[in-house]
Amino acid sequence: MGGWQPLPEGLPPEVRHFVEQLRLLKDSTGLSLVALGARTAYSKSSWQRYLNAVQPPPRQAVDALCRVAGVAGPDAERHAVRWELAVQAWPRPVTAADRAGRPAGTEEYEDDPTLPWWDRPEEKPAPRPVGRLLLSAVLLLLVLLLAAVAGAMAFG
Repeated sequence: MGGWQPLPEGLPPEVRHFVEQLRLLKDSTGLSLVALGARTAYSKSSWQRYLNAVQPPPRQAVDALCRVAGVAGPDAERHAVRWELAVQAWPRPVTAADRAGRPAGTEEYEDDPTLPWWDRPEEKPAPRPVGRLLLSAVLLLLVLLLAAVAGAMAFG
């Protein structure tokens, strides 16, 4: 794998395999980390952490890399499965809470909240209260009825 730094010793096999596959996928794009960051909405430094096994990438980052690399369908799903296995096996960093006596492994990696606009779920407009709409319709109907009755009396 050309210019990549060696992965840390002692990585679980699932993590090592996942990161190696992620590196191959990144290399297949022909993009630099800066260009990859621009195309995926994840920064160059984030990709450096992900591709050097410092931190697990969020699932959305893996999906974005697959999209940029032109990988879809079953191939993209294989990367998603590798991600799932790797995240479960990923070594957790020692935190101050661990040193303070909290059970090891109870902390979570923080998921990068940055999502490209095309990956954000569509926001559904808040439903309007049906009662207000119904009341408006009834009032409009009442006004029209009164206008019709007044018109009929004036000409009748």
